[in-house]
Amino acid sequence: MNNESTSSNSQTDWQWLDAMTDEEIDLSDCPEITPEMFAKAVVRHGLPPAKAKTQVTLRIDSDVLDWFKSQGRGYQTQINQLLRAYMEAHQS
Repeated sequence: MNNESTSSNSQTDWQWLDAMTDEEIDLSDCPEITPEMFAKAVVRHGLPPAKAKTQVTLRIDSDVLDWFKSQGRGYQTQINQLLRAYMEAHQS
């Protein structure tokens, strides 16, 4: 097996980059992460894998579905969590 690198030597000026201060770094193409973004973040690292889901067709009153949809992204997950809570509360 050939252990030689397939890429050419880096042409990056690492000394210049190391000497840059935080203020000199251009972050204009990276939006700042807000506290609201952190609050909505879902961290999965270290958690057990999500259980397999089964797709179903379910008849729900229109106003109920509209309300869940109005809550924003993840409304199907919210419905699933409520159904799970109901199931767990009623298990014998």
